Amino acid sequence: MKIAVISDIHGNIDALDAVLADVAARNVDLCVNLGDILSGPLFPCETADRLMAMDLPTIRGNHERQLLTLAPDRMGASDRATHDRLAPRHRDWIAALPETLWLTDEVLMVHGTPGSDLDYWLETIEPTGLRGATEAEVEARAGGVVAPLILCGHTHVPRIHRRADGGLIVNPGSVGLPAYDDDRPWPHKVETGSPEARYALVERTADDWHAEIVLVTYDVERAAVTADARGRPDWGRALRTGRI
Repeated sequence: MKIAVISDIHGNIDALDAVLADVAARNVDLCVNLGDILSGPLFPCETADRLMAMDLPTIRGNHERQLLTLAPDRMGASDRATHDRLAPRHRDWIAALPETLWLTDEVLMVHGTPGSDLDYWLETIEPTGLRGATEAEVEARAGGVVAPLILCGHTHVPRIHRRADGGLIVNPGSVGLPAYDDDRPWPHKVETGSPEARYALVERTADDWHAEIVLVTYDVERAAVTADARGRPDWGRALRTGRI
């Protein structure tokens, strides 16, 4: 089995279309989506319509949960911009998405960790910034969940982690937003340092699961110009440079 794994599209349909074209050329068996699909100043409705028609195995991320549960005056700018644009059919679609999904008896899809859509799994936030998580931290956040392959997103940082006792955890990175800043639990930046869209290919061979991260170039200007025009120059810079 060969699976393409996408996550954290954030309404960037140009990046999504470039990734889907790359996936189509690679003879995969299945493409799956790990959430944070729409939120941002870009093209949430167009992105939702594209994915609704494809009917991929998809879970919700923290942004889908926030769109469904928070009052607009309690939302961040990205969720609020998306909330104001979505049609009822888009809300119905994200409301039906599960929080996690066992794709097969070997493959688990989560957004953040098995127990939280907000916690970072393979990275740790400290007052001084972001670092890779230790083996002990990874296992503590697993909460005892074991699977040959676990797919997670949320941090936008592509990473492949082989667990000491077996099993692979893969974060494909972000299709649509290569950098951002956040203040939970301390102010920090996540920067990939380049504008490419990212996804992962995972494959079951005779002996085990294996993964690779794929970077896809696309014309970032339409998305960046749209972000600028909608009052989000921070997104414009992130899209163009992979930095905040």
